[in-house]
Amino acid sequence: MIKRVKRQSGSLTLMKDKVVIITGGTSGIGKALAFEFGRHGSRIVITGRNATDLKATEKELQAAGIEALGIHADVSLEDDNRRMAEETIRQFGRIDVLVNNAGISMRAAFQDVRIEVIKKVMDINFYGALYATHYCLPEIVKNKGSIVGISSIAGYRGLPGRTGYSASKFALNGFLEVLRTEYLKKGVHVLTACPGFTSTNIRMRALLADGREQKESPREESKEMSPQECARHIYRATVKRKQIIILTLEGKLAVFFNKWWPWLADRLVFNAMAREAHAPVK
Repeated sequence: MIKRVKRQSGSLTLMKDKVVIITGGTSGIGKALAFEFGRHGSRIVITGRNATDLKATEKELQAAGIEALGIHADVSLEDDNRRMAEETIRQFGRIDVLVNNAGISMRAAFQDVRIEVIKKVMDINFYGALYATHYCLPEIVKNKGSIVGISSIAGYRGLPGRTGYSASKFALNGFLEVLRTEYLKKGVHVLTACPGFTSTNIRMRALLADGREQKESPREESKEMSPQECARHIYRATVKRKQIIILTLEGKLAVFFNKWWPWLADRLVFNAMAREAHAPVK
């Protein structure tokens, strides 16, 4: 059984007692979002493929006074997403917010990468969001809730060496745009959240051309936006029911140049990515 945590009246917010599902909630932006929504009174459901990390994060949330449930699930599997929605409703009786956060990256030139690597990235980043949304949608429509997609600047501007990642985020952006339009008159909020480079473990776990994890980041992580700062922006955008947020100055500039001067964006992006350690494209 899940124990309810008593909160002081001063903690009342628009998200108090809302049931928030965060896929891939055991690390990085997902974990930071779990704490951010939780500290504002939301009831949190996190999913993850690693049972040990999932249990540890669940306990951390509960120790912080947050009502939390961990569900062992792989977003790339349709049945796991169905079970995620069913278990959430069984425990909490409703779903108000779905944050499609689970994701994986890759780093290899297209000519070198195995096709199954790109397929794996698409299965997690795009189909995972599609499955989760499909099974949570009836509750979100009923409660006039929110669907949040953690996309990327790579969903607006293709990044060399990230074929599968950029393709999955472009697909996610299109999917969210369709949902936002289809449910325009039904009170459903859809947010496309596009962090720039954020200091998470996604680059350490990025897949190389043969499918192995690269194990180290090619960027200076200390200079990137923190997951906690990123989570605060996304939480506020959800409360304000914004449609799109693009984070970091670097990210905003990339989108701006790509829209108005794509030829210049090609050169700027190529040069920036080629400066990375062991860049796959030079």
